[in-house]
Amino acid sequence: MNFKEELAARTAQVETVIKKYLPEEKGYQKTVVEAMNYSILAGGKRLRPMLMQETFRLFGGLGEVVEPFMAALEMVHTYSLVHDDLPCMDNDEYRRGQKTTHVVYGEGMAVLAGDGLLNYAFETAVKAFGTAGGTQDPVRVAKALGVFAKKAGIHGMIGGQTADIEAEDREAKGVEQPVTEDALLFIHEHKTAALIQSAMMTGAILAGADGDAVIQMENCAYNIGIAFQIQDDILDVTGSLEVLGKAAGSDAKNHKTTYVTLKGMEQAKQDVERLSGEAVSILTSYSPRNEFLEELVRQLVGREK
Repeated sequence: MNFKEELAARTAQVETVIKKYLPEEKGYQKTVVEAMNYSILAGGKRLRPMLMQETFRLFGGLGEVVEPFMAALEMVHTYSLVHDDLPCMDNDEYRRGQKTTHVVYGEGMAVLAGDGLLNYAFETAVKAFGTAGGTQDPVRVAKALGVFAKKAGIHGMIGGQTADIEAEDREAKGVEQPVTEDALLFIHEHKTAALIQSAMMTGAILAGADGDAVIQMENCAYNIGIAFQIQDDILDVTGSLEVLGKAAGSDAKNHKTTYVTLKGMEQAKQDVERLSGEAVSILTSYSPRNEFLEELVRQLVGREK
C-alpha cells in the first residue's frame, strides 16, 4: 500500500461526500450560506469524516448510510473552528492558510455561519434515515445520532471549550492556582477527543458493531484525541505560519497552559508516541485489519501541521 496515494484518493472521496451535502447559496439567507461554505471549503485534512468512514469499513459496513454523518461531523468541526477564531475567543486571522471567516465576512456573520453549520449538521445527519436499507439500519442511525449529539454538546466538545475558556480567564487575571494536569486532560478529552470519539463510535455503530467494540473505539479515539492535541501543543511552539497555515505561538499569546508547559517538550513527545501506539494496538486486535486506518492514526498524531 502506498499510503500517500491512498490518503489522497480517500481525502478526495471524503471531499466529494462533503460537497454533496452543502447547502445552496441562494435566497435572502445567501450570505450566511456563503460564509458557511467558505468556512468548510477552506481546506483541511478531513480526518474526522475519514476516521468515521474507515471505522465503518473496519467493521464491515456497506452502503451510503455513513455519508450524511461524515458530512455532518465536518460541519460540526468547522463550526467550532469558526467560533474559536472569533475575537472573543482566540482572535485568529488565519485558518488553514486562509483568512478566517470573521475577517472575511465580519464578526456577526461569522457567529451566524457557525450557528448555521451546527444546525445544518443535524439536518444533514438525519438524512441517513433515508439511506437505511436493512431492518436494523434505522435503529443504528438513531443510536449514532445520540452519540453524535452528546459528543458535540455540553458533555463533549462544548463542555471542553467551557473549561478551556475558564482556564484562560483565570490565567489572564493572574489567579495563582495553576491549571492542573487533570483539568488540562479534561479539556483535551472533551474539546478535541470528543469529535474523534464521535467519528469512530458512529462509524462502528452504523456498521453494526457490538457494544463492546463501540466502547473499544471510544477508548481508541480517546488516545488518538489526546495524542493529537498534545502534538498540536507541540506544533504551536515549534511550527510556523507557512507550515501550519495559522500563526504559531497563539497559546503563549493567550497565556494558555498546555501539555508542553506542564510536562515539558520531551515528555510531551514521549506521551504522543505512547498514546498513538496504544490506539493502534486496539485497531490491530480486529480482523480483518484495516491497515490504512492503522497508518492514518500513526501519521496524524506525528504530523507537522
